[in-house]
Amino acid sequence: MARTCTAGAVEIGRGFPLAIIAGPCTLESVSLGLEVGRRLRDACVEFGLGYVFKASFDKANRTSVRSPRGPGLERGLEALARIRDELAVPVTTDLHAPEQAEPVAAVVDMLQIPAFLCRQTDLLAAAGEAAGRAGKAVNVKKGQFLSPREMVGPVRKLAEAGCDNILLTERGTFFGYHRLVNDFIGLGDLMELDCSAFSNAGAPPVCFDVTHSTQLPGSGDVTGGRPERAPLLACAAAATGVPALFLEAHPDPSQALSDGATQLALKTVPGLLRRVAAIHRLATQESAQEAQ
Repeated sequence: MARTCTAGAVEIGRGFPLAIIAGPCTLESVSLGLEVGRRLRDACVEFGLGYVFKASFDKANRTSVRSPRGPGLERGLEALARIRDELAVPVTTDLHAPEQAEPVAAVVDMLQIPAFLCRQTDLLAAAGEAAGRAGKAVNVKKGQFLSPREMVGPVRKLAEAGCDNILLTERGTFFGYHRLVNDFIGLGDLMELDCSAFSNAGAPPVCFDVTHSTQLPGSGDVTGGRPERAPLLACAAAATGVPALFLEAHPDPSQALSDGATQLALKTVPGLLRRVAAIHRLATQESAQEAQ
């Protein structure tokens, strides 16, 4: 049986509806989180998609030390708990230090490991232990510097720490300068990751990060992006049958405190979700028929 990942009431994996992990990049305010989360939740309900709200309490990897980082751990977790309760949806956020794992796991349904930290043993061990005890999930973003096969390492570290409720996220690979490349052959390899050396649970389900894949790293004090290509990537990923998509949205991306160059305008997202829902249903139906 294929492995699945559970975040609250949302099941992610083969045989389940496409899951959408989405929200604003930074948790700018409770009101913004509720506005974005409510719009995305309602669209996901309409199109038969699972939904997990995402926002960051601390953007610890900003390009400039002068950039806003978010409300911090305590205020951020209070806000996430309120959004979780008011919208009745699972929530996720990223963490950057081992000591954050326990308090984050007490509030969110899925702990997210940033791409640049995906090989940090202490962070993975702390997240795996905290998530395992709390019955939560861990989503590891694949580093832009790693091959799909090398993600066996983070999965093994989490498993050895006591967590098998795992999601892996593809967010593009560095190619030359100031560009990320989406390797769809590699995406297929990631979905078939061989973890048999230490687990018989099969490969963890995979998420495709739509908006971060449009980044143009090294663009100056603020990272640039090509958000107009996000719908193209989302539809292409949905056609592979990948069980989850990640994206960030904001009512006015030009005013966003973080990743304004890649976030989607909130008003455009429901139409995109309608398209990817239809593509994903067709792709998974075709795969199921071919397997018979």
